[in-house]
Amino acid sequence: MSIRIIPIALDGDDTILAPDIVWDGEVGEFAIAGTDEGDNAGGLRAKAALATAVLMQLATDCAADESELRDGDEQRGWPGDGISMADGEEPDVIGCKWWLLRRRSLSEAETPLLAKRWGEEALQPLVDEGVAAGFSVTVTTKPTENRMDIETVVTSRDGVTTVKQKFAILWEQVRGLHKPLAQ
Repeated sequence: MSIRIIPIALDGDDTILAPDIVWDGEVGEFAIAGTDEGDNAGGLRAKAALATAVLMQLATDCAADESELRDGDEQRGWPGDGISMADGEEPDVIGCKWWLLRRRSLSEAETPLLAKRWGEEALQPLVDEGVAAGFSVTVTTKPTENRMDIETVVTSRDGVTTVKQKFAILWEQVRGLHKPLAQ
């Protein structure tokens, strides 16, 4: 059993991606800055910093605690998790544990609660580090569609910029597929 996490459009809006990351449903890549970004032309695009931070936090796998893993589970996490920290230095928390939902049933009462908690845990570092002023995570289950929708709203420090992103988590059987998320 596997799950697929897909950003989806809100209210008929066709733009479903943060402009700084190109996301194909399987892999995210940073976008290259255009000629309109002056001194940054050819560098990494940086026009939607908050939207990019939100997408990175929610679409990157966070390392699970050892107690959350079952026999045969991979630790996962982002590559920076393997970098040694200086004494007393706290590691950056990047990613979300939504990947752990793959071993749960949508019909379990705890599943949407975990999805909400893990989404909130993933977004909290944005507030802790002063990148955002606040956020909300709303989970809606759709058992007949074998799907759960998660809407996130993040407000910037200036209180003006709000990033709304909606994700659909789809439960699907993917036996024998080399790249199940590419299907």
